[in-house]
Amino acid sequence: MGTITQPHPYRVHARVLTASLVGTAVEFYDFYIYATAAALVFGPLFFPSESASAQLLLSYMSFGLAFFARPVGAVAFGHFGDRIGRKSTLVASLMLMGGSTLLIAFLPTYQMVGWVAPLLLCILRFGQGFGLGGEWGGAALLAVENAPPGWAARFGMAPQLGAPVGFIAANGLFLLLGLTLTDAQFVAWGWRVPFLASGILVGLGLWVRLKISETPDFAEVLARDKPAPVPVAELFRNHLRATFASTFAVVACFAIFYLSTAFALGYATTALGHDRVDFLLVQLGAILFLALGIGLSGYRSDATSSGRVLMIGCGATIGVGLLFGPLLGSGSLWLAWVALSIALLVMGFVYGPLGAWLPQQFPARVRYTGASVAFNGGGIIGGALAPIAAQALADTGGADAVGLYLAAAGVLSFAGLWAQRGRAAR
Repeated sequence: MGTITQPHPYRVHARVLTASLVGTAVEFYDFYIYATAAALVFGPLFFPSESASAQLLLSYMSFGLAFFARPVGAVAFGHFGDRIGRKSTLVASLMLMGGSTLLIAFLPTYQMVGWVAPLLLCILRFGQGFGLGGEWGGAALLAVENAPPGWAARFGMAPQLGAPVGFIAANGLFLLLGLTLTDAQFVAWGWRVPFLASGILVGLGLWVRLKISETPDFAEVLARDKPAPVPVAELFRNHLRATFASTFAVVACFAIFYLSTAFALGYATTALGHDRVDFLLVQLGAILFLALGIGLSGYRSDATSSGRVLMIGCGATIGVGLLFGPLLGSGSLWLAWVALSIALLVMGFVYGPLGAWLPQQFPARVRYTGASVAFNGGGIIGGALAPIAAQALADTGGADAVGLYLAAAGVLSFAGLWAQRGRAAR
């Protein structure tokens, strides 16, 4: 009698994993095209002329606005995700996020309508962040709550792998535009193309998500008891320590990503004088190491524990911070590639396991809210403030000071993980 071969878990849950990955790919695509446009053209296009550095700083501030909108969206979408379900909430968050990104393509500039231009830009940027507030947490739960025993971290890799996919799509499109358009054409209209193209990814994401079912964990919560009346109130009343510790644990991954992408591109093409296309190629090569780090950390997390792998990654982040500034500021594209490759490889170890680790810190009835609030709260410290603080530090202390900022983010995340060790929710 022949043995029955069990289908591979990835194959059984292919649609769920795809829905999880696509949403995060859209998230990072949307955020990175905004970060790139903020570094390259939004300063002179949307803000009054004072100095190039002042315009870049204002542009980064508009970039940071979405991070402050994300925790608000996390509470709003977390409320419905924990009360009515993961699936419908994820569809709504994707529609708001994608719609806001698409509308940026049609904005008038400051030269056309004056102060109305930056106002509209900031409103749509807030809409992006609000929608994104419910995106990652829901995508992570979609994957992890469908994972077979012993597969949580490997399933949790799915939304994390959306980051390099979205980055490659965004970076590759900007690179293609840089190779085919003149600088004048890019400033005049070329920067709008990536925002228009986001509609394709959003449509794909909606098509996949409308075909999935609710997660088993949420179905079990509904069968056992009524959902939490106000999930955020229950979260802060019963799980405040986990929320704060988890928030700090997230800081390092955001800091590495946005210092290696948004800040590095702006600094390299202004202060260091590198060609935009050349540096986009450097970043495109380096981002592959993020995918490698996510894959390695996911498999290692299931073999040991996601918390342990995250701690190793945070320790490595401190070392990367000490190397990041000297290598990036050296003026060599080759050394800049080394700096970004090492940083993004390490990011894989502080980002990849989060898909499994963060949901473990909260019970299922408030898990959407808890994971979303912690992830997006950490995004304010590590993501919103990173390009702004880095630009200010670079203006006074050069790239070395930026590296110390990155090392400090590693220390902060390590402290959050240490405070929460052994305290996963049952």
